[in-house]
Amino acid sequence: MDFIQFFLFYLQFEKRASEHTVISYRYDLEQFWSYLQKAFPQSGWKEVDANIIRTWVITMMEDKISPRTINRKISALKSFYKYHIKMGALYNNPVLQIHTPKIKQRLPHFVEEKDMERLFSEDLFKDNFEGWRDKTILEFFYATGIRQSELRLLTFAAVDLSNNQVKVLGKRNKERIIPFGQRFKNIFIQYMERYVELFGTPAQNNFVFINVKGKILAPKNIYAVVRKYLDMITTIEKRSPHTIRHTFATHLLNRGADLNTIKELLGHSSLAATQIYTHNAIEKLKSIYQQAHPRA
Repeated sequence: MDFIQFFLFYLQFEKRASEHTVISYRYDLEQFWSYLQKAFPQSGWKEVDANIIRTWVITMMEDKISPRTINRKISALKSFYKYHIKMGALYNNPVLQIHTPKIKQRLPHFVEEKDMERLFSEDLFKDNFEGWRDKTILEFFYATGIRQSELRLLTFAAVDLSNNQVKVLGKRNKERIIPFGQRFKNIFIQYMERYVELFGTPAQNNFVFINVKGKILAPKNIYAVVRKYLDMITTIEKRSPHTIRHTFATHLLNRGADLNTIKELLGHSSLAATQIYTHNAIEKLKSIYQQAHPRA
């Protein structure tokens, strides 16, 4: 078994990283290894030094790869070396000498409140199983700020209609409880009625969101559902499940929710990850100021 595979097993079984994270690390590490074999064929993992990594970074920059993506790859390589040094297989971490490219901070894309209201008030969804499933998926994203990976793996046991809350298994197997309102509860009940008509009463460990054949939805299916309906109500550049997560957080902040509460609802590990939403609030204030102040 090679160095990369040992590290991936560590991520998957000890760190309990998500499937998406493991796939991303595999891709980044295999890409670096491929570059190493092509550009420095006499070198292995032990021979890699800071100059080799700098050359790799320069090559990626010349290929117009974004600073954000480059930083992710550098981070993957840094973690890889850190693990193998801890295990005694390697002896130094050449990545520690690398300065990561600066990233221009991007504001999260979000949908305006009036457009989200249109999404659910206009007759956009068909009155069949798939239509109600799609509506419930979109309502679920907006009501809870849940991640796509979290929603995809939800079982009926996680949805507590008696207490209007859902138990979510997030990153690193960390559980959190997210409340939801009566409006979403009513939508979910109506979706369950269509589910029972087609598949019978679900077991507690059955997945909530499935296709007409009873199979769990693939990530691309959930993305397609969100993209389809957001295309109908907004022209913002990003129209994905994560956009609705951003929308959830932004609307809460705009209506007075404090950052710590939003942090807990989103399942962020630190407040720093949540603070980006304050930039949207500031931009909104600036926009209102420019429109309203007579000397702006």
